[in-house]
Amino acid sequence: MLFSIITPTAGNRPNALRNAVASVERAARFAGLACNQLEILLGFDGVRGAAPDCAYPVRTFSLPGDRNRGCGVRDTLLKFSGGEKVIFLDDDNELKPCSLSRYLRHRDAEMVIGRIDAQLALDQPWLPAFDDGPLVRPGNLDLLCLCLSRSLVVDRCGGWRHGSAPDSCLRNMAEWRRRARSVTVIEEVVGIFDAGRSLDRAALSSRQEALLDGLVSGRAFPARPVLRSAPGLALA
Repeated sequence: MLFSIITPTAGNRPNALRNAVASVERAARFAGLACNQLEILLGFDGVRGAAPDCAYPVRTFSLPGDRNRGCGVRDTLLKFSGGEKVIFLDDDNELKPCSLSRYLRHRDAEMVIGRIDAQLALDQPWLPAFDDGPLVRPGNLDLLCLCLSRSLVVDRCGGWRHGSAPDSCLRNMAEWRRRARSVTVIEEVVGIFDAGRSLDRAALSSRQEALLDGLVSGRAFPARPVLRSAPGLALA
């Protein structure tokens, strides 16, 4: 088993979830993976759910309600995972078709950091930004950017930690980066952030609602053009 895909879901985004699972199947086929080389683990947070159709194994877990941004669900799914590598894929994101084949090129690295397309959600096209600042910092890295050794995440780091902290994702990523024996950073795009945002309109996250509210406000009240005088002319 090469890859375990960890996907928490509240069960209220069935269309986005189907899209996420379909993206895994496309990536697995592109990489030429056999059915016993990849598994998708779906953790339903406090609800019972069914797995979307997929040519690769999908294991579903109806778990007690955690309602903590998927943190408790991720920790449980990590314990059940059997892949050499783990990838965190939220139900409203998707993998690029070439992602798994790119990760296989760097199979020896305990932590691979790739780029994701973030233009649907943020005011910048890519995450992370490769600049002079720390790679692991608030707003610069998302779980979707990562392919991690299970032995790093589960055995050495104890699974998903800091679940009660609002910045638990950042804390975990920083710990994995610090304790990884080898880290490879690639510039290729491996995922699309918020790819399933518009597929289930009644199930937007608070961040997505704020983003769309801002877009609507901008369209309803367009900025007025600033009237400037030409050089040497006076306005009446």
